Amino acid sequence: MWLILAFMSAALLGCYDSFKKQALKANAVIPVLFLNTLFSSLIFMPFIVLSGTSSVLDGGIFHVASGGWEMHRYIVLKAVIVLSSWILGYFGMKHLPLTIVGPINATRPVMVLVGALLVFGERLNGWQWIGVLLAVASFLMLSRSGKKEGIDFKHDHWIYMVVGSAALGALSGLYDKYLMAPVGSGGVGLDRMMVQSWYNVYQCVMMGLMLWLLWWPRHRETTPFHWSWSIVGVSLFLSAADFMYFYSLSLPDAMVSIVSMIRRGSVVVSFMFGALFFHEKNLRSKVVDLALVLLGMLFLYIGSH
Repeated sequence: MWLILAFMSAALLGCYDSFKKQALKANAVIPVLFLNTLFSSLIFMPFIVLSGTSSVLDGGIFHVASGGWEMHRYIVLKAVIVLSSWILGYFGMKHLPLTIVGPINATRPVMVLVGALLVFGERLNGWQWIGVLLAVASFLMLSRSGKKEGIDFKHDHWIYMVVGSAALGALSGLYDKYLMAPVGSGGVGLDRMMVQSWYNVYQCVMMGLMLWLLWWPRHRETTPFHWSWSIVGVSLFLSAADFMYFYSLSLPDAMVSIVSMIRRGSVVVSFMFGALFFHEKNLRSKVVDLALVLLGMLFLYIGSH
């Protein structure tokens, strides 16, 4: 069951990236991101209210557990990490082809392994090293494909933003495991719906302040904002994808390493959207880059078991 949920989450996540690309087309980033967090919060607010004021959702998959500041402080940190990743990712997504952003984001499992190697002194086995090297090779080939479109990976700050977003996303994945792992296993033991519901609310508050303090005073001098129904699609697909993801992790025997790698398979869906609907260029060379990323993920999967 948890594997099916992971694959469903990957497909929805690919649609989320594609709608995000459309929503950001010639549009101001900060108000789009604010509306995304607002709509996501509105989706989960009824579950928060019903769980806190009645017993209608008790025992169900949509029940939101209650807790004090000792729990919510962990969720606030989760919101900060994810929102930082989104801000970098949204700006990068707006200015770069989806067929380049997707494969870069798909290297997150490699970033997790390299982080564990550098920070925790963990040792990688032969299969994992092959996966890491394939991911590095795919990144170098992707930079070659980018040059054909005038994108210099060494000096393009949008590329740095996407890479930074992917790194923070990898950190968020590790933090999710810590938040929802039982206390007896060294985790915090938070309820999955509590995490997903409240981190959206906290992100909305943060983006509201950013909209008011940073964007609104200068909105006439920057890229104008225009409404697009794809903004609603972004929130719907992301909320559904994250729900499947958190639900999958909460099931017995679910393995976060496998779930995270399957989620990175969303790059296949976003790549198809980039080719079919955004008519992006140099697809033949990018397909090879994408194949290397997916092959690297396969080696990481084998090496993890």
